Amino acid sequence: MRITDKKQWRALLSLVALCFVGCGFAVGQSLLTARESRGKQIYVQGTSPTGKEILAYIGDSALEVPGSSMACGNCHGLDGRGKPEGSVEPSNVTWEGLTKPYDVVRPNGRKHPAYTERALELAITRGLDPAGNKLPNVMPRYQMSREDMDDLVYYMKRLGKDFDPGIDEKNIVIGIVLPAKGALTEMGEAVRAVTAAYFEEINKQGGIYNRRLELKIVESGDTPAVTQANVERFLKDEQVFALTGAFIAGSEKEFVVLTDQKSIPLIGPMTLYPQTGFPLHRQIFYLFSGINEQARALVNFLARKPEAKTSSIAVLYPRSEINEKLNSAITEQAKKNGLGNPEPYSYENGTLDLADAMKRLRQKSPEAIFFLGSAEEVAKFMKEAGKLEWFPSLYLNSSQIGKDIFDAPPGFSNKVFLSFPASPADQTAEGTKEFRALAEKYQLPATRLA
Repeated sequence: MRITDKKQWRALLSLVALCFVGCGFAVGQSLLTARESRGKQIYVQGTSPTGKEILAYIGDSALEVPGSSMACGNCHGLDGRGKPEGSVEPSNVTWEGLTKPYDVVRPNGRKHPAYTERALELAITRGLDPAGNKLPNVMPRYQMSREDMDDLVYYMKRLGKDFDPGIDEKNIVIGIVLPAKGALTEMGEAVRAVTAAYFEEINKQGGIYNRRLELKIVESGDTPAVTQANVERFLKDEQVFALTGAFIAGSEKEFVVLTDQKSIPLIGPMTLYPQTGFPLHRQIFYLFSGINEQARALVNFLARKPEAKTSSIAVLYPRSEINEKLNSAITEQAKKNGLGNPEPYSYENGTLDLADAMKRLRQKSPEAIFFLGSAEEVAKFMKEAGKLEWFPSLYLNSSQIGKDIFDAPPGFSNKVFLSFPASPADQTAEGTKEFRALAEKYQLPATRLA
């Protein structure tokens, strides 16, 4: 989706609202200790922060499943008060609920005294209440390390009082990471301006659950390490609830680690390389497709051409880890579409020998070439091919091209195909009208409209 379409903003705000609902309508801030954070991961995700195994056993047959499949929070809720589902009514497992100073009588007649730390451990590991009664079969029994059990019990004393940062009775603080200098500065300023303007419009309409959206900004650095340090310091100082529209290009892996560690949602990051492999990352919500997905879309487009089944395909690319993955994605997608196996032609990054590339390619004379080089290399390739009067169809990512594409030899007319992170159809008339009104009202930048 493009930023000019209000569907994207509704999706963004819906995700913010969803995360907000999930926090239990917190009305204050209260940061977790390291030990409580570890316990929270076990409670919410069913996984150990140290990587140790957590197993769950279900029913009389003791069916074994990973703890992540039966996380405590799935049934008892993020606030510990239980989420009834069907005929199952999970218990209130907040510390106040567990340690009531009188005997508790369950609807089925089961009676028990207040829980202690040891009694809670027995309930978790053996499925017994403080009176030694067997808990319902729907309650799994867990196996985990001593350290993980201690952290889980420690966190459960805090359960129900665990308020996410960046929220109070009046505000929801949202952060944005922008480039302070370099080629992306102008684009970053456009994103900041339109985000601030749209947040202001939402605030004038009452905000989200009567809370105003407050935008905080942090600058990215020259290296991934500097960016990570800047954002870590920002999260600590500003206590934001979520990040949105962050420029994470070049720092994708660092942001995956950071958002997971801090449990900070990142919505709609700006990057060509979404980290969508397994294991999936719970905190990052991508709104734009990356170059991997775009390459697959180009293959699908080629496959719809009648002549595609008999056409030979080549992939020309500078060697790098990213481009090797792209080559694999193109080959895999071609196979799925019943196309011929693409022939790879690689070269050292920044050292494209056009004469050698032309010689190697023309030996098999492919009708379609997926070129993963730079904008400058693409322009030189087309110019050289024009001299040879050789005009194969070129499939490119829009991020690779510059204005030189308009100086391509005439023989490439209708033979150059570009992928984009969004479709023109995503720009609705209603969305465009709304954006134009917003741009005029807040005097948004006239450039970088996409």
